[in-house]
Amino acid sequence: MSFQNIIQQLKNQANPRNVEGMARFGINTHNTLGVSIPVLRQMAKEIGKNHTMALELWDSGIHEARLLAGFIDVPAMVTKKQINSWVKDFDSWDICDQVCSNLFDKTPFAYSMAVEWSNKEKEFIKRAGFVLMACLAVHDKEADDKNFLSFFPLIIRGAIDERNFVKKAVNWALRQIGKRNKALNKIAIETAQDMQAIPSKSARWIATDALREFRLKNIDVAG
Repeated sequence: MSFQNIIQQLKNQANPRNVEGMARFGINTHNTLGVSIPVLRQMAKEIGKNHTMALELWDSGIHEARLLAGFIDVPAMVTKKQINSWVKDFDSWDICDQVCSNLFDKTPFAYSMAVEWSNKEKEFIKRAGFVLMACLAVHDKEADDKNFLSFFPLIIRGAIDERNFVKKAVNWALRQIGKRNKALNKIAIETAQDMQAIPSKSARWIATDALREFRLKNIDVAG
């Protein structure tokens, strides 16, 4: 399937009503066609893994083409230059989350980028850092706990960011790391409890929500 055929297929699937719905969920509708994720995943299966095509699709600037690029790119072929370029183009939480969870977290740079991006000021780059932490906690089954220990100070630092898309990603990272195993859960609980003392609405919300989930998952929460 050629690049032009893929773009035409995306345009044929355009759904203005879906675009309206996406806007209600805080998704940026610039250059957006309203093609659903299930449709994009099916297209990705038909296209197959293709690094060159992924680069072309990303450069098109079309929202759904960029989502598709994240589905079909080959992690082993992704360079640090590429991911640093793509992350600067993030303009919506869904692009950020889908590309991080389907591609970036499978690259050799995932852990270092999580640290680096979590310290950035731009909203969706900072979000990407914490989304990567969450995705790595879920997807990297063989990783040693030490890979996640360095994330806790960053989570505490990021917790005072009041921006909705950042604080939700910080919360996501804390919850997923805390559900990984008992040792990390203990540290996550202590981190959340320390966070409750921070004079920040965002930090208190993140901490309270994380502790609530640990309780719902029948994980002991001391104190």
